[in-house]
Amino acid sequence: MALSFDTLRQLALAFPEATEELHFEKTSFRVKKKIFATYDTKNKRACIKLSEIDQDVFSSADRAVIYPVNNKWGKQGWTIPIIN
Repeated sequence: MALSFDTLRQLALAFPEATEELHFEKTSFRVKKKIFATYDTKNKRACIKLSEIDQDVFSSADRAVIYPVNNKWGKQGWTIPIIN
C-alpha cells in the first residue's frame, strides 16, 4: 500500500511544532527549521528522514514500497516512500 500526499501531509503536520514550507520547487516539512520530509509535486516523489535502524526495518519489509536514497544521503537516513 502506497502513501498518499494528503496522508504524508497529515502525518508530518501532526508532529509538535511542525511547519510546511517551500524548499526550492518542493514542499518541505520541518520542526525548528530542520527538514524531516519533502515532497516533489512535479515528480510525485516524497523523501523522509529516518534513523538508520528505522530505515533498515521499513525498507527490509518491501523495497518496492520504501527504500533508501541511492547515494550518501541514503546512508544518512533519507528514504523514499512510494506516493500515490
